[in-house]
Amino acid sequence: MKILLTADPELPVPPQLYGGIERIVDLLIKGLRAHGYTVGLIAHPESTVDVDAFFPWIGRRSQDKFDALQNTFLLWSAVQKFQPDLIHSFSRILYLLPLLGSRLPKIMSYQRNPSFYTTSWGNRLAKGSLVFTGCSEHICQIGRTAGGIWHPIHNCVELEKYTFQPTVADDAPLVFLSRIERIKGAHTAIAAARQAGRRLLIAGNQVNTEEGNRYWQEEIAPHLGNAGIEYVGPVNDIQKNELLGQAAAMIVPIEWDEPFGIVFAEALACGTPVIACPRGALPEIVRQGVDGFLVNNLTEAVDAIKQLPNLNRNHCRQRVEKKFSAEVVVNQYEQLYQNLINRPILAPV
Repeated sequence: MKILLTADPELPVPPQLYGGIERIVDLLIKGLRAHGYTVGLIAHPESTVDVDAFFPWIGRRSQDKFDALQNTFLLWSAVQKFQPDLIHSFSRILYLLPLLGSRLPKIMSYQRNPSFYTTSWGNRLAKGSLVFTGCSEHICQIGRTAGGIWHPIHNCVELEKYTFQPTVADDAPLVFLSRIERIKGAHTAIAAARQAGRRLLIAGNQVNTEEGNRYWQEEIAPHLGNAGIEYVGPVNDIQKNELLGQAAAMIVPIEWDEPFGIVFAEALACGTPVIACPRGALPEIVRQGVDGFLVNNLTEAVDAIKQLPNLNRNHCRQRVEKKFSAEVVVNQYEQLYQNLINRPILAPV
């Protein structure tokens, strides 16, 4: 079977540091080729993942109209050259426009909140040849309001990249690992760590906008170097594995509806419990009191930190092995491909 995958044009596959969609595309390509599929990819020109056919995007900006026009034509041209049995898009549904009415099976995967307008017209134009996946049931629930057939397929991690640490030191630090912006809750993580009397290591990219810089200067920087609060900067995969493995917990008390942050599965793969908030996909990832704690306020976050010794880190690793490993998720996509190929035109919805 020949599968043509697309990723957003901004980042290469795999990404050098952060890039959740690109990581999933990379893992999916590796898994599919290991299972004997012929895989083509349309992505950023600097992508390095091994594929059977590669077509670099011309436009590099997803939101630019001229770039979108160029990329739409490129995707149509790639289909003519590669002749796939199925198209699987992790990029923009607009790029599929000339192909929506064809009988070729198509999957549109969302790692972010889907647009009601574009999803609904895409579903109508495709006349049953297009199905959708969301990286969580949370995303699928949003998408279903626009119609279409939706399948929740969670994000995943390569287990071999993350070293399971069954125990950590009694004074092991907490870790915040995410972008340093308000919606990720670094300020709450600092407050919780200080009240609980625990060290906190903050890792991740600063956000270089007026709002992001103000947040850093007013709510993060004044605490660094005091009461065990440290900033270690952005981290690559090797550093991430080491950082998460030594942590008593990863604390990312989000203030938005997270679609599915891969970092939560990465922490669990190291055996590290997660402290976050019950928003977005987090209730699908973390089992309360088993893999970590979902908290609603600062008081609950402090209490969760104190309860960490009661958790079994083996349960965290087992959670990822059963639900969020690359093998499990690739098999789910593969089953979806087989179903669509065997029934290429579905009943219009």
